[in-house]
Amino acid sequence: MNYQEAAIYLQEGENNDKFFTHPKNAKALAAYLFAHNHLFYLMELSTALLLLLLSLCEAPAVPMLRLGIFVHATLELFALIVVVFELSMKMRWLGFQTFIRHKRTMVKTCVLLVQFIEAIVVLVRQTSHVRITRALRCIFLVDCRYCGAVRRNLRQIFQSLPPFIDILLLLLFFMVIFAILGFYLFSPNHSDPYFNTLENSLVNLFVLLTTSNFPDVMMPSYARNPWSCVFFIVYLSIELYFIMNLLLAVVFDTFNDIEKRKFKSLLLHKRTAIQHAYRLLVTKQRPSGISFKHFEGLLRFYKPRMCARERYLTFKALNQSNTPLVSLKDFYNFYEVVGLKWKAKRNREHWFDDLPRTAFLIFKGINILVKSRVFQYTMYTVVAVNGIWILVETFMLQGGNFFSRNVPWSYIVFLTIYGVELLLKTTGLGPVEYLSSGWNLFDFSVTLFAFLGLMALAFNMEPFYFIVVLRPLQLLRLFKLKKRYRNVLDTMFELFPRMASLGLTLLIFYYCFAIVGMEFFAGVVYPNCCNTSTVADSYRWVNHTVGNKTVVEEGYYYLNNFDNILNSFVTLFELTVVNDWYIIMEGVTSQTTHWSRLYFMIFYIVTMVVMTIIVAFILDAFVFRMNYTRKNQDSEEDNGIVLEKEISKEEVIGIIELYKRTSAATETAQLQKIVLQMDKYGQMSTVFLGRRSRTKSDLSMKMYEEEIQEWYEEHSRKEESQPAVPEAASAPSSSLKPLSLRQRSQTVI
Repeated sequence: MNYQEAAIYLQEGENNDKFFTHPKNAKALAAYLFAHNHLFYLMELSTALLLLLLSLCEAPAVPMLRLGIFVHATLELFALIVVVFELSMKMRWLGFQTFIRHKRTMVKTCVLLVQFIEAIVVLVRQTSHVRITRALRCIFLVDCRYCGAVRRNLRQIFQSLPPFIDILLLLLFFMVIFAILGFYLFSPNHSDPYFNTLENSLVNLFVLLTTSNFPDVMMPSYARNPWSCVFFIVYLSIELYFIMNLLLAVVFDTFNDIEKRKFKSLLLHKRTAIQHAYRLLVTKQRPSGISFKHFEGLLRFYKPRMCARERYLTFKALNQSNTPLVSLKDFYNFYEVVGLKWKAKRNREHWFDDLPRTAFLIFKGINILVKSRVFQYTMYTVVAVNGIWILVETFMLQGGNFFSRNVPWSYIVFLTIYGVELLLKTTGLGPVEYLSSGWNLFDFSVTLFAFLGLMALAFNMEPFYFIVVLRPLQLLRLFKLKKRYRNVLDTMFELFPRMASLGLTLLIFYYCFAIVGMEFFAGVVYPNCCNTSTVADSYRWVNHTVGNKTVVEEGYYYLNNFDNILNSFVTLFELTVVNDWYIIMEGVTSQTTHWSRLYFMIFYIVTMVVMTIIVAFILDAFVFRMNYTRKNQDSEEDNGIVLEKEISKEEVIGIIELYKRTSAATETAQLQKIVLQMDKYGQMSTVFLGRRSRTKSDLSMKMYEEEIQEWYEEHSRKEESQPAVPEAASAPSSSLKPLSLRQRSQTVI
């Protein structure tokens, strides 16, 4: 029985890997296991980060981190050799034909070849040259296993491009029309520098779309003829308030459709993977299902760190029919069940049930108190009063040193109340139950920081005064009062992992544009550099004497430059915010060429695409949760997925006998502890609770419950319509020999 191959199919379903990458022989299997090891993943990630971080040391480098050409070129060659090794392992696993069919891998190979040639040229010449291709290094990071969410984001961005480009072309069409109209209307006014040429008309209307130069762009023509404001009002109404919002609506609709199709594709892909694994696990003697022996063998490869108790509980949770075999219908729930963390259900309702009666009554009273609405609303009132007090206290402060050496009495009073609340909840609920709530963890953290802030003030630890500023975080507890606020916060917490991946996606675009910006604009901007431009005042640095005083007129915009990667990132963030971004663009343009404006305009369009996707994602997540809440008003989704299973003493003893026959001493000892625990309390059975957090996939399963059945039927019809494939062909590596137990630990967890 090849448990390992079944586990690989399930991993491919979980990771959304295409089945044509499935290892086809023993040689490919060894390479597959090596390439699907966490050490290999870390090597991939470390190499990609090293290549990206080299931009800190290469010219134009951060002054403190500058390295010699020989050093950074050698480091680059070393990293690229590691990438060659990674790709060779993938080729060994995939085979040459499959390797060249894999588009992302081929792109990575081409970039590797270009980077390799350039690194050798730099090392031989001992001097740097224009290397725009360094912007492609981020491909090595995108291809890492840990950056799968970034790849999905990029895929969604590219899938959203067709409708986005359609609306963008409409927007640019109206912009050109208004630019021509503006040129004819306002160019006769020689005091108007914004429309004196058609190029300036186009550029300034593009900037006006971001509202960065409004109303400055309107004022020269408005001063000459007040009716000229109609031109700008109509332009902004059409471009900014209609087409830009239409753009968001179209992208949101496309994004929503892509999310649904992605969920459907992944769901059916997992279903197919489960079918492949099921065919490998059933036997001719028992074709109707999977026995525990075979299921346990599967989990040894799929989740090597899972203990014997959890393996049996997972089997029992899957086995809804309570028969010795898990049917295919039950096995379809594999991914939902295998992630559960199992713990024995407490025999006592409260942690203090076994205490003497007097102590029991005291703690029972505290338990009733902290669960009462009176106590909760009293604490909400205290938090609100504390917030008002902090606001008044802050309003009364004057500039200078905000932190007195004397600890304010209000600080001590409110901190004492929060400390008493924490103590009451910990004793009334018990530490485990108290810390199992996210809100209680938040309260505990804020109270702890408030106490540390008190210590910083009391002992005059000035470097830690910033902790005191965290006091207003207690006000967030008030959001629990209203259900809509709770939904917003829950959505926000659910979005954090995805928002992190979207942030990393944006940083990748930043890196690409930063490299291009450094290659073309490094050293271009400096104080008093743009005296011939319309934004000269923003770059002017002049000392002059007025009476007896020396006045310094300093325009700080020369700091917004591309002299190194860190400065470039700050400049690009300012361009993303778009407030006065045209000053940076015009400053660089005055020192280079008019074509430099294309760089800044393209960057704005790219960031607009990414930001629109981020806004669409937030809207989709919030609307999805609102719809789910309306549809399932009676469900309690806050506690996650909870499954309860009871196992008898006879079942455990039977499993122990099975493990004894396989000489599994460690598993036997683990299960014997359960029997001893039952004997201790005189029980014939024990109840276990399986828990895991609820994911968007779980919510989607409920939201699309009716459609999912249609998808399954459609999927089944497609499979039936396909020509029958021999078992050997459908599972090409079924003849692979299982590896030793030592090699099993290399399987993906």
